[in-house]
Amino acid sequence: MKKSLFAAAALTLFSAGAQAAPIVLTFEGVGNLNAVGNFYAAQGVTFSPATLAIVDSDAGGTGNIANEPSPSTVMFFLDSNNAILNRSAGITTGFSFFYSSSTVATVSVWDGLDGTGNLLGSINVRAQFNEGCTGDPNGGFCNWSAAGVTFAGTARSINFGGTANQTAFDNITIGAGSPVVPEPTTWALMIGGFGLAGAALRRRNTTVAYA
Repeated sequence: MKKSLFAAAALTLFSAGAQAAPIVLTFEGVGNLNAVGNFYAAQGVTFSPATLAIVDSDAGGTGNIANEPSPSTVMFFLDSNNAILNRSAGITTGFSFFYSSSTVATVSVWDGLDGTGNLLGSINVRAQFNEGCTGDPNGGFCNWSAAGVTFAGTARSINFGGTANQTAFDNITIGAGSPVVPEPTTWALMIGGFGLAGAALRRRNTTVAYA
């Protein structure tokens, strides 16, 4: 299978209306290979059942990832060809994310829940997972990129389309036109209760999740 480590992708969605301070979804604390589901329900955000979190193998998980924007966890999908973010309250002031991918994928924006209704906009992300990587050497998906799309109207779902186990996302930001990376002090507070155990290096794989 193709290698894929999604690079930083920023998706910008602009429309009329105002929204509260940006919501940044880092997926820290969801757990390795656990469904994201209602983890962010308090922020009005839910994910389709196929949407999973994965932890970097260096932090004790099974993720074939490196240089991820948040300390150790990203979002991907393993058992389906899509992952969908729903926000019934709508998205009108901005939406962005980081991505790393070993295959071309399309992110689409819809005015209905679960990727239904009218297509408001879409963008193709490219296969760039291992281009020019530096720093953390222990993950195949090490390049993170930014991408953006504009739309008119109110979005209620985002379909992170692609190939299962070939594309990953992190720091999805609702309410800002570019992705947010928390300051180190913020991370210290977020992960203070977690022990980051160093994992023995596994053999290199060509997918986000190690087999």
